[in-house]
Amino acid sequence: MKHTLASKRSPARTAALAAAVTLLVGLPVLATVRTAGPPSSVVEGDLQAPGVQRVRETRANFQPPAGSTCSDTPVLSEVPDPDRGQVQHTRRSRHAIAESEAAMVSEAFMPPSPPAPPAPVPHPAPAADAAYRTSAKAMAPAGRASEVAVRQQSQVPVTAGVVDDNADFGAFQQFLQRHGESAQLGRDIRVRQRLQVVDTQGRPVPDAEVSVVAGNGARMWARTDAGGQVWVHPNAFDDRDTPRYQVQVRRGGRSVEATLQRGQKNALQVVMPDVAPPARARLDLVFMVDATGSMGDEIDKLRGSLQGIVRDISRLPSNPDICLGLVTYRDRGDEYFVRGWDLTGNVGAFQQVLDGVQANGGGDYPEAMNEAFNHAVQSLSWRGPSTTRVLVSLADAPPHMDYAPPRYDQTALAALGKGIKVFSVAASGQDTTGEIVQRQIAQYTGGRFIFLTYKDAADPASGAGTQTTHDVSNYSVDTLDQLVVRLVREELARLPKG
Repeated sequence: MKHTLASKRSPARTAALAAAVTLLVGLPVLATVRTAGPPSSVVEGDLQAPGVQRVRETRANFQPPAGSTCSDTPVLSEVPDPDRGQVQHTRRSRHAIAESEAAMVSEAFMPPSPPAPPAPVPHPAPAADAAYRTSAKAMAPAGRASEVAVRQQSQVPVTAGVVDDNADFGAFQQFLQRHGESAQLGRDIRVRQRLQVVDTQGRPVPDAEVSVVAGNGARMWARTDAGGQVWVHPNAFDDRDTPRYQVQVRRGGRSVEATLQRGQKNALQVVMPDVAPPARARLDLVFMVDATGSMGDEIDKLRGSLQGIVRDISRLPSNPDICLGLVTYRDRGDEYFVRGWDLTGNVGAFQQVLDGVQANGGGDYPEAMNEAFNHAVQSLSWRGPSTTRVLVSLADAPPHMDYAPPRYDQTALAALGKGIKVFSVAASGQDTTGEIVQRQIAQYTGGRFIFLTYKDAADPASGAGTQTTHDVSNYSVDTLDQLVVRLVREELARLPKG
């Protein structure tokens, strides 16, 4: 079904929400070169939101995805709360090995990467199990009646709408123009060009490495999506209006070069030699969830629908090999800052981890989305070539922009370079700033913006419906679990048949 709506949250509602929520912060800044300046570094005490300025990127701020298999046990790692002065330790050996191998494989394709950021504190499986038992015990309902109530609540359908800001890019630009604060957030994406990679038979080439380089040293990295496509935003990485860029595409050990003209209307099509597709599709699916107190209902519903989501995805015609990951976050001063459970193929063990997650903490409105997003993209063991990588981010508040970096816009560049597509889900209570951020992340990485809908847009307790407070129009509505499955199905359906 289609609906048209463009409305804003009332000041009273925003104030009430602002008194109820909170989040966190945590990982280091990535390599960025500003106009005629050296690589940037973490600036402690930075209390200003970054403006949309032309930034010259010259070094990769990520390691290519290199995992080959997923763990049988969800392995927990934590990003320490900076306010508690904890010391970050060396990343566990599995990550170090994977990153070292990835660096060697892509040495000819990518320039030298900056030193790896300080890693989150790892916990071996026993510690993860203990942490899970502790959290599960803390959230255990008191009595059978409570168990029944929680189960019934999770079975209530959750409806959601979705818009594709790349499919209607003009409407997205108008959305940004309507909200002046967007000029202080994200990257300059006003110039956009499409790059399509196909084989000699005209079939899309997914997960090909793409490097776009300007004569002044500015460059960007990406991996093609399941349809062999990449959206290139020159102003997001180049601080000069360079007239042409050299493009290098690599896949299966083969490399092809081409030239991209700034402003050319037609998509640049790059033809690669045929590469045999994998026998079976691979899907890395990670959930990133705000776990502050206001997110209790959403976490309960996600917990109740996860098994159905995984079951329905596993039944898709592509029969994908699925690995699941989870990142939860709160804020400074809470019980924890950011927690991540690395990718696992054990659905039952993953469900147990999700069952042990409780919503708590918070206080001020913004959350530690910046740090959680960075952890999800940079620290999880995303699998290497021929993998479809999807991050589903569920939040009801914007990130803290008054903390030191990382910033979400820099992490979005890394996500594109690693081929991670983000589906941003706005829960009830998300304000305009949060909507801007979530839509920017989804648009830049080629994902979608999803938002929960209700019978009465102003009252999340009114139940499932078609209304929303977000500034969107012409959107389709479905249950959240069916919507996620549909989007994943669309991605996998574009893969070459094995």
